[in-house]
Amino acid sequence: MHVQRLSILGLGLLGGSIALAVKNRIKDCKIIAYAHRRETLNAARELGAIDEGYDQPQAAVRGAELVILCTPVSMISPLLEQIGPVLEDGAVATDVGSTKRSIVAAGEKACSSRGHFVGSHPMAGSEKRGIRHARADLFEGAVCMTTPTERTDPAALGKVEKFWETLGMRVRRISPEDHDRLLADVSHLPHAVAAALVSMQDPEALGLCGKGFLDMTRIAGGEAGLWRDILLDNRDNVRMGIQKLIQMLGGLNGLLEPDRADELSRWLDAAAQQRQRLSSEVISNREGFTPSP
Repeated sequence: MHVQRLSILGLGLLGGSIALAVKNRIKDCKIIAYAHRRETLNAARELGAIDEGYDQPQAAVRGAELVILCTPVSMISPLLEQIGPVLEDGAVATDVGSTKRSIVAAGEKACSSRGHFVGSHPMAGSEKRGIRHARADLFEGAVCMTTPTERTDPAALGKVEKFWETLGMRVRRISPEDHDRLLADVSHLPHAVAAALVSMQDPEALGLCGKGFLDMTRIAGGEAGLWRDILLDNRDNVRMGIQKLIQMLGGLNGLLEPDRADELSRWLDAAAQQRQRLSSEVISNREGFTPSP
């Protein structure tokens, strides 16, 4: 999608990285941003990421063809209510939220009178936060999920998907319900488990931890408020994931007997092979990805 006027609401890691990526890939696009802190807007200007900045969202979306909401999950729906009445006729709004059911419902309601809403979730980021950690290459080769419903305008969906592909992403369509169910297991629960693993440790044990523990718990360093909102918004699916994990650990507990050593080896080997296949698939997908024309 060739965007000439883009509005980004929220200039954290993702919002800032989108701005930098657009500056690299869509040279004539004017970027207007909203952030509630003047310091953030000033930092974005210093990086050359934005052309205009406002501390009121309504001002930032006027005249924009595409609006991307890049705030924490709990702030997206209230922002949609604020900008819906002032969107340009035919404008398209999307988001980067890690949950989709509540956001898509709010977006379709708020934007229906003037524009269109399409849910998005670019699967890119890090445990670091803030505009100072933004990177123009953050999205290259990563997956972005779009979450259309029966109410989604096909042209708007195509524009949003083309935009993410322009930033170097591989786009996959999925329903909001399936998104939240599947992401609970591969994204939301893993963060909670990483936090639990850190929290359960004896201080003396933490002084002995090695690279494996640090690798496994890296994501526990993410912003608490952001992950609180994600876990609460998708709590029904996260709770189901917790129960599945409890059952899996219960099965492992039963294998911790000398006479079941062979079963334990098979259990560990099956997991190792699954992990190796996953690694190979991720590398293959990144190297072989070609955006659609």
